[in-house]
Amino acid sequence: MNRPTSGTLHHIELWVPDLDRAIASLGWLLEALGYTCFQNWNCGRSWRLGPTYLVVEQSPALTTDRHDRCRPGLNHLAFHVEDDTMVEKLATEAARHGWHLMFPDRHPHAAGPQHYAAYLENDDGFEVELVAINPSQRN
Repeated sequence: MNRPTSGTLHHIELWVPDLDRAIASLGWLLEALGYTCFQNWNCGRSWRLGPTYLVVEQSPALTTDRHDRCRPGLNHLAFHVEDDTMVEKLATEAARHGWHLMFPDRHPHAAGPQHYAAYLENDDGFEVELVAINPSQRN
């Protein structure tokens, strides 16, 4: 593996109220996006893509049983997705994995006509944004 660029994310850790639900929703999504299982222990799991990994952990130190994206802290995670077709495919499949489409009346342009994305929320209150890569933004 090449040395990561200084300043890029090393990892993200999300504390979840139910590890099995997190694996069913977040784990499914990460694997659909090309992440592979990286670590696995009693109270957590992680998935890696390149030098970055995402951890979900059911910590006994949790102070609530649901994530509130409107409080200070993490609002959502946004992922690049190959194109609009893949955004739609993932958004459709997501319903079978504990995700709900947000802003359905404005989908897929909830952030404006030039932004093609699906906004999803899982049963634990975590939001993800799946953003179609604009052809002019591809390397």
